[in-house]
Amino acid sequence: MTQELTTSLPTEPVRPAESPGWWRDAVIYQVYVRSFADSDGDGIGDLRGVRERLPHLAGLGVDAVWLTPFYASPQADGGYDVADYRTVDPLFGTLGDADDLVRTAHELGLRVIVDIVPNHSSNQHPWFREALADRPGGAARTRYHFRRGRGAHGELPPNDWESVFGGPAWTRTTDPDGTPGEWYLHLFAPEQPDLNWDSPEVRAEFDSVLRFWLDLGVDGFRIDVAHGMVKAAGLPDIGRTEQAKLIGSQVLPFFDQDGVHEIHRSWRRLLDSYPGDRIGVAEAWAPTSERLALYVRPDELHQAFNFQFLKCPWDAAAMREVIDESLAATGSVGAPTTWVLSNHDVVRHTTRYADGADGGPEQGLARARAAALLTLALPGSSYLYQGEELGLPEVTDLPDELRQDPAFFRTSPDGQDGQSGQDGFRDGCRVPLPWTRSGESYGFGPGGSWLPQPDGWSGLSVEAQTGDPGSTLELYRGALALRRELPGLGDGPMSWLEAPAGVLALSRPGLVCTLNTLAEEVELPVPGRALLSSAPLSYGAGTVRIPPDSCAWWAI
Repeated sequence: MTQELTTSLPTEPVRPAESPGWWRDAVIYQVYVRSFADSDGDGIGDLRGVRERLPHLAGLGVDAVWLTPFYASPQADGGYDVADYRTVDPLFGTLGDADDLVRTAHELGLRVIVDIVPNHSSNQHPWFREALADRPGGAARTRYHFRRGRGAHGELPPNDWESVFGGPAWTRTTDPDGTPGEWYLHLFAPEQPDLNWDSPEVRAEFDSVLRFWLDLGVDGFRIDVAHGMVKAAGLPDIGRTEQAKLIGSQVLPFFDQDGVHEIHRSWRRLLDSYPGDRIGVAEAWAPTSERLALYVRPDELHQAFNFQFLKCPWDAAAMREVIDESLAATGSVGAPTTWVLSNHDVVRHTTRYADGADGGPEQGLARARAAALLTLALPGSSYLYQGEELGLPEVTDLPDELRQDPAFFRTSPDGQDGQSGQDGFRDGCRVPLPWTRSGESYGFGPGGSWLPQPDGWSGLSVEAQTGDPGSTLELYRGALALRRELPGLGDGPMSWLEAPAGVLALSRPGLVCTLNTLAEEVELPVPGRALLSSAPLSYGAGTVRIPPDSCAWWAI
């Protein structure tokens, strides 16, 4: 963890042009590194592959790229178990590759945000190895949460907390003499022991890690489990099972504790000490929009993911309520709202939006295209998950033997089949991207891919969709180009317009956005000059018929 940077860096790295507050209306593209592009044929995406495909993102029209963890890791949870925060895992390349990627991105006008994982480390981290070798109560163990077990012989976990991935959140250690020892806390997999943020060493170490990557030139950090670093004093019991279902619905003794905000304030001061508007983005699950807004107060982080919007069903009234609550909450602290539909931890919205057998993939894609236009019309910043610009669906038929999501292999606390945590099927949104119509991995790399791609993905590839005016890729390119051209989009005011039940109509300066969430077409007065629509429109005398599950932009 203390390895020094070995690449030679210029004192003045190339950076995009200064744009104060760029993050307030930025469109940020999430790259899941192992599934984006593979440069060396081992079937796993890498940093060089990302760098080679950056022109696609620049041409798409996004402002920044967020990279999932590429640090040294045993890969027990896709890199979110970090063994060394200052090196690149050989699976993904070298520090030189990371440096090259950042510089190439900046030359293309793209900013780079990297993941930081402060809630837990890998169990292969030198600190945790030292802790296991130390005695109970020893200094090395204070960097983590070690506790004596309950019961006559310490045979029971210290409390009733459950892992987000299912099963107990505690694993018992074995002392050097072979006898059962203390327990350690892991809110995720056993290979991911939780760090103790009451330790000054932990705080100082992460300050150093942030500076390391800021010095290399990154433009900010997406903070994994930003709501989780601080635990309630005494680690009290919760008193019920299926605790993963409570995340985001209430404050828990291990999530969304008020103490996390002091950490984020200190990181904001660190970020502000660097030139170029470096930012912090919170992955924070909070029970209300108001509590989420606490993470983006003026002296804390710049953005927080809006999971309330991501979880919202395909329903006009529900969408309007979430949008209003989100804008009011972030507006109360002077922060922008972020909008996100998918990421590497949830089922792709192309599949989520389909009404099962009654709707099917066609309905899911239609709604996903419409949701993209709605999202990009809302005030604030938008996050895109790789492949959504291609309309990729969730892959739901992966063989069990190929799955790698650690939650898939966890069982409920009573040892019965089933999950008490996440459903264990996150691999379906992580299948590598198709770039070309043909080839063993549709252009993902010169070899195969670590998860199999469906046979039908040839027609969804970047190559197949480029130049097709009806494709999802060209819809995204058109929307992002308009978003840059039209001064009324991005950050700024918004108001609702009168619309029939099941329809949302919102006004931005110079633009109207109409969304039809119904299963039948809706006839409206023509709002203005049609700019872009997710489905073909038809017209009557002064009216427009908006198809089911579609969205349109109008210049006014």
